[in-house]
Amino acid sequence: MTLRVLGVDPGLTRCGFGVVDVDPDRRARLVAVGVIRTEPSTPVEQRVHAVAVGIAAVLDEHMPHVVALERVFAQNNVSTVMGTAQASGVVMHLAASRSLRVALHTPSEVKAAITGYGSADKKQVGAMVARVLGLTEAPKPADAADALALAICHAWRGAAASPSGISVAPLTPAQRAWQAAERATRR
Repeated sequence: MTLRVLGVDPGLTRCGFGVVDVDPDRRARLVAVGVIRTEPSTPVEQRVHAVAVGIAAVLDEHMPHVVALERVFAQNNVSTVMGTAQASGVVMHLAASRSLRVALHTPSEVKAAITGYGSADKKQVGAMVARVLGLTEAPKPADAADALALAICHAWRGAAASPSGISVAPLTPAQRAWQAAERATRR
């Protein structure tokens, strides 16, 4: 069964999305790719709404089986983290309202799945996404290529191999550490 995955690189200024179809033999095909853009000067509630409208349209048009979303993690720039978290929440809400599972993947996990190296730079990720999908060049901006990398990563981590086409892959060591840290903060 072919698995259709929507990958989302969340952000309020640029929210990248990429839809891929992945066969059980790991062959991937591009379905759609793009970036939802908002101006930083626009009120935040309107920016969140614009991301919601854009992602809802992608979900309704392409009907993925699962959504792969970049896991939000701490950065020094609080405003960047807030925008990423707000966009992520919108994506999770829209997926849940359509009974779609959301798989969270760390940036290093995605880089390792696509390039074989967890510290690969954006240029390396883009080049491998283009190669995997048979494109002449990497999608631009990098947010679009990153969204496709998320989708491919999720499919390659074992989801395409299950009889239903959707399975929960075991957590990576980084995901287990993140989960433990989240549990510790709740105590």
